[in-house]
Amino acid sequence: MVRAGAVGTHLPTSSLDIFGDLRKMNKRQCTIISSIVPEKYDRLYYQVLNFAMIVSSALMIWKGLIVLTGSESPIVVVLSGSMEPAFHRGDLLFLTNFREDPIRAGEIVVFKVEGRDIPIVHRVIKVHEKDNGDIKFLTKGDNNEVDDRGLYKEGQNWLEKKDVVGRARGFLPYVGMVTIIMNDYPKFKYALLAVMGAYVLLKRES
Repeated sequence: MVRAGAVGTHLPTSSLDIFGDLRKMNKRQCTIISSIVPEKYDRLYYQVLNFAMIVSSALMIWKGLIVLTGSESPIVVVLSGSMEPAFHRGDLLFLTNFREDPIRAGEIVVFKVEGRDIPIVHRVIKVHEKDNGDIKFLTKGDNNEVDDRGLYKEGQNWLEKKDVVGRARGFLPYVGMVTIIMNDYPKFKYALLAVMGAYVLLKRES
């Protein structure tokens, strides 16, 4: 049985729902609220503004990393144990994907397969280079007994450069375990959001 070394690339977006609620409030409603509780409204306004600045800064940093690394997902979390002992579940990988860099046997790549939503992180075990410069390669998880042909789409025996999301250049062990816990235990995610919401309300009232 082949285990796929899946990686997660999603950023939490549930907290952005507050902007949808704010857009529903017209100017008249805002004026009424401001006249009734001006101080609380001002605090809420500044908290929303600060939150928007934090989100904007995070998005700018993420876009900057995409440009600098050449990868559409410069940072990913390992979701399975198919690459043990090299990488474990929860390890945070840093990727680059410069097209001019050749793919070589032995390096670890993150790739997408048609029909699978989650990218896979496995090692290149064979490289086939044609005379015209086109490269095809085969991958395998270090902890798997067989290669990845069973994971590719039907009829596909090799991967190409266009399938690669990035190449692993470094990692931080277990830093991404929070992401895995939230995926495996949705109740924990909701509890965390509730705690964050309670903290914002208490801070606003203080």
